[in-house]
Amino acid sequence: MKAALFLFLLVSTALTGLAQVPRPTFPTPLSPRLANYRIDVTLDPATKKLVGDETLTWRNPSDDVIRELQFHLYLNAFRNEKTTFMRESGGQLRGDVIDRNATENPYGSIDILSMKRHATSGASESLAYQFIQPDDRNKDDRTVIRVPLSKPVGPGETIVLEIQFRAKLPQIFARTGFSRDYFLVGQWFPKIGVYEPAGTRYATTGQWNCHQFHAHSEFYADYGVYDVNITTPKEYWVGATGVMVGEKTGPGETKTLRWHAEDVVDFAWTASPHFQVVNDKWKHVTIELLLQPEHRHQADRHLKAAKAALAYFDKHLGKYPFPNLTIVDPPVHASGSAGMEYPTFITAGTAWFIPEGIRAPEMVTVHEFGHQYFMQLLASNEFEEAWLDEGFNQYYEGRIMDATYGVRSSQVNLLGFRMGDLESSRDSYVHQDNPAVGSSFGNTWQLPEGQYGVLTYSKTATWLRTLEGLVGRQVMDEIMQTYFIRWRFRHLNAQSFIDIVNELVSKRLGSKYGPDMNWFFAQALYGDQVVDYELTGLKNRRQNGRQQSVITVMRNGDGQMPVDIQVQFENGRTLMLFWDGKARQRQFTITENARVVSATVDPKQKIYMDTNFNNNSLTLEPSSAPAAKFATKFLFWVENWMQWLAWLV
Repeated sequence: MKAALFLFLLVSTALTGLAQVPRPTFPTPLSPRLANYRIDVTLDPATKKLVGDETLTWRNPSDDVIRELQFHLYLNAFRNEKTTFMRESGGQLRGDVIDRNATENPYGSIDILSMKRHATSGASESLAYQFIQPDDRNKDDRTVIRVPLSKPVGPGETIVLEIQFRAKLPQIFARTGFSRDYFLVGQWFPKIGVYEPAGTRYATTGQWNCHQFHAHSEFYADYGVYDVNITTPKEYWVGATGVMVGEKTGPGETKTLRWHAEDVVDFAWTASPHFQVVNDKWKHVTIELLLQPEHRHQADRHLKAAKAALAYFDKHLGKYPFPNLTIVDPPVHASGSAGMEYPTFITAGTAWFIPEGIRAPEMVTVHEFGHQYFMQLLASNEFEEAWLDEGFNQYYEGRIMDATYGVRSSQVNLLGFRMGDLESSRDSYVHQDNPAVGSSFGNTWQLPEGQYGVLTYSKTATWLRTLEGLVGRQVMDEIMQTYFIRWRFRHLNAQSFIDIVNELVSKRLGSKYGPDMNWFFAQALYGDQVVDYELTGLKNRRQNGRQQSVITVMRNGDGQMPVDIQVQFENGRTLMLFWDGKARQRQFTITENARVVSATVDPKQKIYMDTNFNNNSLTLEPSSAPAAKFATKFLFWVENWMQWLAWLV
């Protein structure tokens, strides 16, 4: 085995001229590896342009005869003001706005110069393509193409395409592009869509899933192997998806770096002459942190957060299977590229003045690393079911931040004021003017205007925490571990998760909540019901010479969840009652030797999506916390002040 590897590296060196480094390889493929890319790309920092040669090897995963291919050309979203992305976004994302008055051209685009079908014998066949708009019929949108094939691709067959392209990077305001001499290059090459065979995800017949680039949509792609040669000026430091396996010096003060990644759904890279490079390690994972010089003092904050996330996911979900992780710290003037995720490669976000009590760098690092699981290892469709990615990840961000930095202070711990991460997600949802504005489920571009972040991130994290409250942390962890192991390196959908919940809740809890948990998902995921339980009455009386207490609980919202009611007696005894939560009102009459002094609906806050915790309890004793209402209002003010930090992720 070692001799064979040595021979392979020796031959590769002779063929490419690259100084080789041993390439990490997996004994067997972890994924189907349907879409495999070899790309040679050159960056011209002066013109902000890329020139690329791409060889795509794609295998038909279905029993269908494929007569056309479909591709994403994501960079065309920034071509002009008429694209679907620009129309929907108004030229902004997460607070960053395209600078239409910039001295340098702020727009971006990608053009295919040629596309040929590789032939094992004879001449290659040139292929034509057409722009299509499957979502909105906007003829000015050029982010998707169809490529008719004169010779179809049969079931299980492979097609090899040779593509030449050139691209102009946009000025960074939305994930990708340039800012001065910093480059974050994402969504940059012609990328084949996903062909969904009948019976997979929601496909009743075989079909291409290749959506246009929308203002709030992210991505969906098949797994594959990437070999990418990146040519830049010598003084630029390059970080990328995968592992750097070779380097050579080129003409005109350039260098070419070779990168290799296996079983990944995407490839992105960065280049800048200003990075401060910090290296570290966690178990089998080497960590490379690319910092701005002015942020060098925050290196430990990023590294501690990354290691905490690695350890937490390793323990509670499953092993991170890759040998490395690259964390990019963008300059403030390129903040539009902060808080983004690609396989083994994430961007964080900070500023030199952020104190340790505001844990924005940690939060972004934890969140973006989480996407290595909910995006990369579990390849959901982020166009159609973004909640499976962002919402699950937001839930785990909260768990990791709260476990690492304190449940009540993981996001803010400054000047005596504190806020937890999961608490912040809940506040974002429940403090909506109308929490019933919509469901988490649906195509991202069809969610209610301005609600993508709340419905996809915050609401999903909150109802997942509610599910955890109902079934218990131990069962929730078993659900999530089973979900991860069963579906890693595959495409999945809502039903993939629901089936596992129903299976394990029935197995572990029996019929406690009925034959299945579909009633929960009908409200929390697919519905817009609002949950609000209120303890409205607490009275003690003498009845026939005996002490009786009457407790009244109201269901104010249209959401129905089972709830506990804890009763505290003056003699110190406590009693826990249970209500299915379906009626509009429920009265409990208790006969006891002692008077009731207080009662609380949902004392352990299992129903985390209850929109008003303040009305959950009543007491017949004076409150010992007269400043509670003021503190709550202040924390809500702090949370609003911090919204720009939350939008980083």
